[in-house]
Amino acid sequence: MSGLSPLFISVKVVGVASVLVFIFGLYAAWRQDRPQVRSRRAVMIRETLFMLPLVLPPSVIGLLLLYGIGTQGPAGHLLQSLFGGTLVFTWWAAVIAAIVTAFPLVYQTLKIGFSAVSTDVKEAARSMGASEWQCLRYIMLPMMGKACRTAYLLGLARGLGEFGATWMVAGNIPGKTQTIPLAIYSAAETGQMTLAWSWTLVSILLSLLVIAWMQGGKYPEHAGE
Repeated sequence: MSGLSPLFISVKVVGVASVLVFIFGLYAAWRQDRPQVRSRRAVMIRETLFMLPLVLPPSVIGLLLLYGIGTQGPAGHLLQSLFGGTLVFTWWAAVIAAIVTAFPLVYQTLKIGFSAVSTDVKEAARSMGASEWQCLRYIMLPMMGKACRTAYLLGLARGLGEFGATWMVAGNIPGKTQTIPLAIYSAAETGQMTLAWSWTLVSILLSLLVIAWMQGGKYPEHAGE
């Protein structure tokens, strides 16, 4: 089973990361959409910070994460004090890397989903006494189901392909933090091309499954056109 550890680690990492990044992205997009957000300057600053990981090199993201959760960083120092350990070079570090790199895609997709919900509908719900949470739960989320589905799957796909930031903050430790992209790199670097191509095929198959899942439900509504 040790030979399949990159697959199991990838599934574990992306399974946790995809759920967490969806929750974070949903909350961030909702906050940006809420009428209480008045300051255009504040909105632009948040938007820039939210989208920054999309354009930063993976090595820069990895270095920032390494400082942030490493023993010299604020979060890492706190963890060291509380639990006597660090997240660096653990599979949780890979989860954090996947969350950070996938966040802009998830956030932007959900933001578009929120903007697609009619303002009149949202204002009507608020005028009838609905709280912001009730408006989100009973009005917006049911109307942006496809956006939620797409956002989640984009986060899943981005997490599956994450390499650079993961390598820097989680390392490439077989059986512990070595995901499929890292396994491909290691195999190719050591001349094990059969193994490298095997993991490449697995990666392609997983990607095709995600794409098929993403496209599922789109075709029936266009059937007969």
